[in-house]
Amino acid sequence: MKFSVPDMTCNHCVQSITKAVHEVSSEAQVVCDLPNHVVEVSDPVSISPERLVSALDDIGFEAKLIEGEA
Repeated sequence: MKFSVPDMTCNHCVQSITKAVHEVSSEAQVVCDLPNHVVEVSDPVSISPERLVSALDDIGFEAKLIEGEA
């Protein structure tokens, strides 16, 4: 799943986002494309996009699903 996260602007943002995703699923793979403000998450237990959007919203990042299961 890929998410647009426009407010992701620095490495601290990347660390915060990665931590939030891992709190939802410790097995998730997180790849942050900082210049393009895109976060890609792959997870063997298939967490829902809505759950990830909610987790990122909880830490102050608006995220929008741009690719993946809806």
